[in-house]
Amino acid sequence: MTGTLDHDRYCAEVLAQTDLLRQTVRGADLKATVPTCPEWTLEDLLRHVGGAYRWVDTVVRTRATEMVPHEATPNHKGPTGSDPAALDAWLADGARRVVEALREVGPDARIWTWAPDQPSGFWARRMVHETAVHRADAAATTGAAFSLDPEVAADTVEEWTQLICLVPRLMPDHPANRLLGTGRTLRLHATDAPPGAPADWLLDFTGDAFTYRHSSEEATVTLQAPLADLLRVYYRRLPTDTPGVRITGDRAFLEEWLEAARF
Repeated sequence: MTGTLDHDRYCAEVLAQTDLLRQTVRGADLKATVPTCPEWTLEDLLRHVGGAYRWVDTVVRTRATEMVPHEATPNHKGPTGSDPAALDAWLADGARRVVEALREVGPDARIWTWAPDQPSGFWARRMVHETAVHRADAAATTGAAFSLDPEVAADTVEEWTQLICLVPRLMPDHPANRLLGTGRTLRLHATDAPPGAPADWLLDFTGDAFTYRHSSEEATVTLQAPLADLLRVYYRRLPTDTPGVRITGDRAFLEEWLEAARF
């Protein structure tokens, strides 16, 4: 699972995305329901992100070689009560701590990751995209605008595609596996890909495993949009009928794929 950014950039982006998330929710009603994650309030979302920071920080700092139980992670639930200032400070401190640990260990340490055969750099990349996507959730809740640096956005799409391709290996009973061997393909096309970044992802379901390649060849269905919208549709954070999102080919297959392709 090769990233398109370097370790220092990922670490810096964790801090940058956290600051943007904090700005997005500042002054908002933390009891508001998150429309893209309706089982959560805005406070739940922030505690989820902050808890992930504390958990990954523990994994990295201890050089864990096995999964660390969440309940064994210090302060992973955050402050008691619902004081926005305390929650904000805890979130910022969690980001600072995990980045400090990631910078210290570097990208190549052999520690536990839930994706097989990945070095410590997996966690820096994962925390960037975890935060960016949940910032999109927060923006959908507060009505704030959402934008993302095109290089980061392209890597968000790249990482999610790589993770999806692990589904048959990690989850043999996953509902997405029913799409294998059906002879269908899905192309994602970014209309604003920056120089040096991929503009196309061709997901291939014709065999007995999910594969992908960077190709503009014809597909069963093509999803086309600017990167910030493309990744949100791909992550099921934005409806497929959003203005600026264009679908050509078998729309029903795209909807079937989006419904099935989730962890």
